[in-house]
Amino acid sequence: MVPDNKPTAPMVTGQCAQVLGLIREQQPVLSFTLTADHAIPETAARVHDLRAAGFNILTTIHPAVEFRGSVRRNVASYSLGSPEWPRPGFLDDHPAAGQIEIDLNQGAAQ
Repeated sequence: MVPDNKPTAPMVTGQCAQVLGLIREQQPVLSFTLTADHAIPETAARVHDLRAAGFNILTTIHPAVEFRGSVRRNVASYSLGSPEWPRPGFLDDHPAAGQIEIDLNQGAAQ
């Protein structure tokens, strides 16, 4: 039995569980990888759902990334913050929004 003061992370299923698992395994993972290699067409929506459930998913926006031989602009990658759950502010009355980091290494294709 879990004490009342120690909430546990919610169960996730379907594409949310797939996205969470891939982020755990490959972090950071590019949004293109989730969409193209794992057939998850609404990656950003699944990340949003996971954040709404309290997971501490961090987004980094890369100005340029090489993916499958082409340079793509403003590409998101996802990783897990610490703690993984609950994200900071989630259990407060007014939860914080998702955290986004901008990678300012202009011109460097990754």
